[in-house]
Amino acid sequence: MNRVGIVGLGLLGTAVASRLLQGGVEVTGYDVRAEQTHALASAGLCTAENTAGACEGADAVFTILPTLESVEEVLCGPAGVLEAAPKDAVIVQMSTVSPELARRMGSAATSRGYGFLDAPISGTSAMVAAGDCTLLVGGDAAHLQACRPLFDTIARRTVHMGEVGAASLAKLATNLLVALNTAAVAEALVLGAKGGLDKAMLLDAWEGTAASSRMMEARGPLMAEGRYPPQMKLDLFMKDLRLMLEEGGRLNVSLPLTEVAEHFYAAAAHAGRGSEDLACVMTAFEELAGQN
Repeated sequence: MNRVGIVGLGLLGTAVASRLLQGGVEVTGYDVRAEQTHALASAGLCTAENTAGACEGADAVFTILPTLESVEEVLCGPAGVLEAAPKDAVIVQMSTVSPELARRMGSAATSRGYGFLDAPISGTSAMVAAGDCTLLVGGDAAHLQACRPLFDTIARRTVHMGEVGAASLAKLATNLLVALNTAAVAEALVLGAKGGLDKAMLLDAWEGTAASSRMMEARGPLMAEGRYPPQMKLDLFMKDLRLMLEEGGRLNVSLPLTEVAEHFYAAAAHAGRGSEDLACVMTAFEELAGQN
């Protein structure tokens, strides 16, 4: 496989496209915001005018879209991927979606003769750009094997979780940990800062201890500096939190820590920080501590 079509070139889609281009893969991309494709043209991206153009001649088509509605529309809607992609292409759905939607999209694809993989990415856009991420994959092992050279170009690890839908459930569980770890770092930093400790010094003290985590490493410095350029926009992460809680309800699993954390993320979103990185949950803890 050496020709990939990508529909959706936001933060994550741009990082994926960049990795593939650096690996010598021919990539054609489309995004409803033309400036997203133009920004990658200098790196070798072939720009498409629509979804069908991104699919043309592709060995694999990746969809990396922000909402459940956009995923379904782009895959199954008029002039969507399942109408435009070559019949021997593998469709790779990489957004964070519900397991139920992943299964529905998989059934729609296979009923039309396409290979389909449910393959969400675990990692911030910065981690993906550096190749320091993990792909969680659900679907037929033969389709995974066909796409593995592409996946190896993007990610440090690729883990086959089982059937279509399994990877989406694994991604929700993974993002649950991201949510709780990020909120825990914020809460701990606010405690230390309220007592007079320097936040950067506190982060340095935690390095290599039992308290350390990838979220502390990735988002702790943003919290210490009080600036939150998006690696994962809070507005988009609110969708993930909603999916976690819905899946917990469907499976009759209580998620009390996630419910509490969701309130703090929602407070930051309601304060107008939805376009910032989810590390801005720090501001909700600061507000509660009277530090704003």
